[in-house]
Amino acid sequence: MHIHKNDRVKLLGGVDASKEPSRVVKINLSEGTAIVQGRNMAWKHLKRSQDYPHGARVQKEQPIPLAKLMVICPNCSKATRVKMTVQENAKMRICAKCKKPLGEDK
Repeated sequence: MHIHKNDRVKLLGGVDASKEPSRVVKINLSEGTAIVQGRNMAWKHLKRSQDYPHGARVQKEQPIPLAKLMVICPNCSKATRVKMTVQENAKMRICAKCKKPLGEDK
C-alpha cells in the first residue's frame, strides 16, 4: 500500500485540489478509498434525537479514491510517487524524488 494512515497527501483532482495538503484519517482497503481530514466535505442531515432535539445538519468527510491522492515527502516537501524497496527483510516506502524513506517500516 502506497498510502498509510497519518500521511500528508495532496488531492490530484476535484474542488479541494488547490488546497494545502492534509492528513489521512482512515483507509478502507477493500474499497480502495481514504478519508482525508477536512477534504471532500458533505452535509449530513440528522433526525431529531436527544442530542439534537430540533434535528441538525453536520458536515462530514467523504471517502476519496486512493488513485486521486499523492503522498507528500516529509524530507523534500514535494508531492511524489512512492517506490517500495526491501531492506533487511522489511519492506520500506521511499520517495521517488529524493530516495529517502517515508515514515516507519511496515
